[in-house]
Amino acid sequence: MSPSPAAADAPGAPATPAASGADLARQALARARAEARERGAVPRGAPRSRRRGRFRSRNEPQLFGDAVRTWLIEHGWQEQVAIGGVFGRWADIVGAFNAEHLRPESFSDGELVVVADSPTMAAHARAMVRDLMRRLNEELGDGTVVAIKVKGPGSRRR
Repeated sequence: MSPSPAAADAPGAPATPAASGADLARQALARARAEARERGAVPRGAPRSRRRGRFRSRNEPQLFGDAVRTWLIEHGWQEQVAIGGVFGRWADIVGAFNAEHLRPESFSDGELVVVADSPTMAAHARAMVRDLMRRLNEELGDGTVVAIKVKGPGSRRR
């Protein structure tokens, strides 16, 4: 049972907390909306949808590169295309000398397999695995390459 309004004004009764400015504004807005509905007033135009992020409607024009990037992401092919780009720019990433003696063979589940043309180059590649992994992750995104396996000449596929 709630106290009557007269009881709240009585001396010694607990005082009701005063409404804050935000509460008063909400109440005034609610009253104004109710009065507008009673008069039959409708809001001007349909409510607008708000855009979040960079996603656009397929019907809106956009730059070709952005459209291709979005399409690759939608199909889950972004990583494969990035890996293909690394394979195509191998000499730029590892340097001309290393590119002459090392070639990327495959990439799967974060593991890059590199084939060396001599045992000496295989040992050299194994010594520079950390540096190579750092450079590749700079190109592809952190954590894309988690391991590099170096195969020497004549090594069989395991």
